[in-house]
Amino acid sequence: MLNVQIQNLRQRLAEQPLGKTAEDFLDYLTVEAGLSANTVLAYGRDLLEFTLFCRSRNIRQLQEVQPSVIHQYLQSRRGLSEATLSRQLVAVKMLLRFAVLTGLLKENFTDTLESPKQWQKLPSVCSPEQIFALLEAPNPQDPYHLRDKAILELLYATGARAAETAALTIKDVNLSVGYVRCFGKGRKERIVPLGRAAAKAVQDYLRDLRPLLAKPFSGSALFLSRTGRPLDRIELWRIVKKYACRAGLPKKLTVHTLRHCFASHLLAGGADLRSLQEMLGHADIRTTQIYTHVDHNRLKAIHRKYHPRP
Repeated sequence: MLNVQIQNLRQRLAEQPLGKTAEDFLDYLTVEAGLSANTVLAYGRDLLEFTLFCRSRNIRQLQEVQPSVIHQYLQSRRGLSEATLSRQLVAVKMLLRFAVLTGLLKENFTDTLESPKQWQKLPSVCSPEQIFALLEAPNPQDPYHLRDKAILELLYATGARAAETAALTIKDVNLSVGYVRCFGKGRKERIVPLGRAAAKAVQDYLRDLRPLLAKPFSGSALFLSRTGRPLDRIELWRIVKKYACRAGLPKKLTVHTLRHCFASHLLAGGADLRSLQEMLGHADIRTTQIYTHVDHNRLKAIHRKYHPRP
């Protein structure tokens, strides 16, 4: 499905004056940078919007793109959220940097372009008791409860993203040692410990259900659908939503909520930021530091311990 969407996007880009450079950039993201298909698709969509804008302004060469053009482009996008505008500006900046790297442009003025200021939003986190209710939501009477329980346990035990979990193979899970090998953004590999409960749930699924789901075309994918296809990230989101509803948890609970809970609960239990950064696969520890603001009990304890007048 993703490959079809990317192909359709490429066809639309090919119709634009600046489309060839954008297509080459997408190739660079895929082959050289090793970014996932979802990320490449997101960049492609943003660049399609930019190339359409350039076409409407009769800009037919990349050399004609000046800071004033990009400011006009952002003005034309008014009404969108700061996060969306920032993402679209990043896509344009990276396209121009790619053009400098490949010799299409001589001047790199992207550093002078400021992104819209954004409020930092704290992630939504559930209590451990709520997560335990979610993990117990799969009913043994359900035909796929072993798979679904293994998915929920693994997500909470590792903090893996939806796409990372969907991409797992049988060889990526070592139950005897107790770890999972994940490939994050940019195909960066990391090893995350797997708790006993999650290891048992995955083992039960591999022993009792996966052999029944597997077909000749299933390959080595860890989690399979009822037809034997590897589950994709959208299906993982639906599974989490299903059991969140069954457990009476907030409707906004998603796969990424479990990732936030994994991080926040570890930090509340005494984990250090560097270890948490490694397990989450964050390139910058500042991304991990946001979880220090989520655990209010921890902040209160620090305040009581160190403030001269508690």
